[in-house]
Amino acid sequence: MTDGMAQPAIQLSGVTRRFGSVLAVDDLTMTVQAGSVAVLLGPNGAGKTTTVRLITGALRPDSGTLRILGLDPGPDGDEVRARCGVVPPKPALYDRLTGRENLDYAAEIFGASREAVLPAAERFGIADALHLEAGGYSTGMRTRLALARAVLHDPEVLLLDEPTAGLDPESARAVLDLIRELAGRGRTIVMCTHLLHEAEGIADHVVLMGAGKAREAGDPRELAGRYLAEPVVVLDAEDRTVLDAVAGRPGVLATNWNGALHVRLDGIERLPGIVADLVAAGARITRVEPQVPTLETLYFEMQQSLREAP
Repeated sequence: MTDGMAQPAIQLSGVTRRFGSVLAVDDLTMTVQAGSVAVLLGPNGAGKTTTVRLITGALRPDSGTLRILGLDPGPDGDEVRARCGVVPPKPALYDRLTGRENLDYAAEIFGASREAVLPAAERFGIADALHLEAGGYSTGMRTRLALARAVLHDPEVLLLDEPTAGLDPESARAVLDLIRELAGRGRTIVMCTHLLHEAEGIADHVVLMGAGKAREAGDPRELAGRYLAEPVVVLDAEDRTVLDAVAGRPGVLATNWNGALHVRLDGIERLPGIVADLVAAGARITRVEPQVPTLETLYFEMQQSLREAP
């Protein structure tokens, strides 16, 4: 994916956008390196969709500056959009045209080859429906058609806003495979999602948004080291009552977790002593499982820490 020599593909500096009295994006500063996969996380109303629309030039900021591939998406909007692929949450299609006609028209607009149409449709499983009017497509089929349309011209930047919403598992996997493939070829991807497990393993830059701001941003491994520094282990035994003794040990925070014990340690070096003492007390241990931090765990830890911050 990204490397240390990559140049920024997307830069926002002090960007603000209001809708009447609603402050949708508030002094947002964000950088996405070329060839990286950036995932925007946050609850509804955090400003993710507005940020994507600002990047493409569909919206103009009230203040601040944006540079996409070195271009200003205001005056250079046509060129920016020609070099970007976009899949919004509710794709706009020409409902009276067939799927094929929608893709043919997009290919002409983007200067892509008509030969790219069928492979793009096949990638997302809609080749058999290209002869049907798009107005008759289901929600999932409309999303798949929009995905096919977005990649016809091999964009340098791909912007995906909840791209797997309404998709079946096979199509959702095709989207994630596409992201990995494009990132492997040096393309830049920005994805908004609330399905954190889908971003697991593909995000190399995470932006936690809230109230229109980038409240935290960075490499997920670096963020995990900062927010999830203390090791967590799941312990279980045939007789779970023997696990109660763990809670009183120094350097240990233990909570019940579906019957097992969820143990946060101030240092992993405490674990062998805990297990040895349990065994010496007659416990028949059935599980000792160190927990690998997930993006979902990281997200909730960051949210909790930011809520507690003064």
